Amino acid sequence: MPTAICPECDEEVYVDAESEQGDRVNCDECGTDLVVVGLDPIELDVYEESDTDDYEKEDQDYGSYDYEDDRY
Repeated sequence: MPTAICPECDEEVYVDAESEQGDRVNCDECGTDLVVVGLDPIELDVYEESDTDDYEKEDQDYGSYDYEDDRY
């Protein structure tokens, strides 16, 4: 199984051999969420939620809104 170095704690992180750019992994040592940014060699960077991720979360929240119950 390929490994890369965690940019936060400098420990080895095991990465699935089938990983692609953009896949997320977690450092077992420090718990940091990481993202695969390079494949040859495998490189990791700290995962940061983007505006797109925030939009997707908001979109999911709207699914529970009852539009027929508008009491303003």
